[in-house]
Amino acid sequence: MSRQIYINGQFHAPEDAKISVYDHGLLYGDGVFEGMRSYGGKVFRLKEHLDRLDESARAINLQLPVSLEQLAADTNETVSRNGIVDGYIRLLVTRGAGPLGLDPFKCSDPQVIIIADSITLYPESFYENGLDLVTASTIRNHPAALSPRIKSLNYLNNILAKMEGLKAGCIEALMLNHKGEVAECTGDNLFVIKNGRLNTPPIEAGILEGVTRNAVLELAREAGIETTELAMTRHDIYVADECFLTGSAAEVIPAVTLDGRKIGDGKVGPITQQLNKAFRELVRK
Repeated sequence: MSRQIYINGQFHAPEDAKISVYDHGLLYGDGVFEGMRSYGGKVFRLKEHLDRLDESARAINLQLPVSLEQLAADTNETVSRNGIVDGYIRLLVTRGAGPLGLDPFKCSDPQVIIIADSITLYPESFYENGLDLVTASTIRNHPAALSPRIKSLNYLNNILAKMEGLKAGCIEALMLNHKGEVAECTGDNLFVIKNGRLNTPPIEAGILEGVTRNAVLELAREAGIETTELAMTRHDIYVADECFLTGSAAEVIPAVTLDGRKIGDGKVGPITQQLNKAFRELVRK
């Protein structure tokens, strides 16, 4: 089936899906987006994603051109038209076309773009055996400069750290905040398990409040696993019993080393396996 791309109420073949080269989303990364997953033809936690999109838009003073209810309907229609059962959805809202200057108030006609397609972020072997992490020298954006809670089209901060990881032979990298504390990875939130307790950095550490992250916290509490959101350093990962990452695209994926040090026994741990199984059951409900 040929893919159909949604742009402002109309569907286009990929080769015909176009926006202006003067759009500030392209020129300056001025816009917001959400990455979502579809399971069984239904978008997982669509409301939570759209609420976060709305918050990101309001944070950069971008007025969404349609209601959240309309965005939900358009997202579902895009999934249906593309025959996506288990897949990935990218929803973007740009600032719109304007002059070459920075002034966002001279822009008009924000563009709503929805892409539904398949995705394979990590090979299946990493879910079975875990992946290796390296700490990037690129720190997470300082919250006083650009809040990491804004999921904007400007992802250069994450991309620079991703490049460091890839050059070190790791497909994911750990990012620290301006205080040297653990924030998140380039595209995923991070969890560690120590003495049966599940720990993850708090929002104040400079992370994006992940939808999958919140789902895993809920699953852990339902299973009677004690959870804590607390500031951590790399030491807490080095000495952890288990570690895993979460994200809409990545789902729940174990990490078994950081900076060449084994995490726990260097194998996927039992609580990670338990929560991964619980998450996979959740998304199928």
